[in-house]
Amino acid sequence: MLQDLGHSNISKSQVSEFILLGFPGIHTWQHWLSLPLALLYLLALTANILILIIIKQEATLHQPMYYFLGILAVVDMGLATTIMPKILAILWFSAKAISLPECFAQMYVIHCFVGMESGIFVCMAIDRYVAICQPLRYPSIVTDSFVVKATVFMALRNSLATIPVPMLAAQRHYCSKNQIEHCLCSNLGVTSLSCDDRTINSIYQLFLAWTLMGSDLGLIFLSYVLILHSVLKLNSAEAASKALSTCTSHLILILFFYTVVIVISITHSATMTLPLIPVLLNVLHNVIPPALNPMVYALKNKELRQGFYKILKLDNKGN
Repeated sequence: MLQDLGHSNISKSQVSEFILLGFPGIHTWQHWLSLPLALLYLLALTANILILIIIKQEATLHQPMYYFLGILAVVDMGLATTIMPKILAILWFSAKAISLPECFAQMYVIHCFVGMESGIFVCMAIDRYVAICQPLRYPSIVTDSFVVKATVFMALRNSLATIPVPMLAAQRHYCSKNQIEHCLCSNLGVTSLSCDDRTINSIYQLFLAWTLMGSDLGLIFLSYVLILHSVLKLNSAEAASKALSTCTSHLILILFFYTVVIVISITHSATMTLPLIPVLLNVLHNVIPPALNPMVYALKNKELRQGFYKILKLDNKGN
């Protein structure tokens, strides 16, 4: 589908490929960024694969909360792998050219994975809400079937809702400019090169952000308001602390994820004197969470730490 769209667009335009220039303003020395980015990518793959192995091997982790964490690990690896090989090819080999179909495909997959990550955060927030506010009903509500249904729903929601993004981008007429001051095919970065009106692209991008990200953030906020209200009613300070501790790692990841999304949106919409900032934030937002998520959970979760120690054959006494 995307390939046909790309070829039909090529036939009526002068542009047959885009050139991803990399990080704006630092083209002469941007190759030095390849080492930290490559290490982050390697860390993301290693840490998330390790999380999946631990969850699979440890019977005590065969619970909905950890299933969602495993799905998040798969999404994180998919998101990082969608962009990092091309970015490293640009920095190492100056392989800056990308065909229109490849560009539109990358645009679609990035939107899918980012939306999926947001959706999994919602599922994890609901899981914590039921566990803390409805503990007696938790086994009957958050079942393996619930995990499957929630994951399928989020996958369908994001894969269908993001189809118009590359379709609308492919319908634009790219008549002369083909150099993108970016490392990846972002919707606004690509459509800014079009010679015709791109208002519909900007409107749908805004609509998507409000309907998907906005609703997800609203549900997460509501879940944690109800969790906090329930915890404050507990008579025991120790019980309240224990209940909140199960949410700490989740909250850290949510705050980082949505804060960066909001900052990227602001910097893209504002006239920036330093165009490097939104581009760098966009790249880091797609590679830091995949590397950060498993480490935050492993550090804050005793069961995951114990599974990690077992795999590495370390002594875990006292942990």
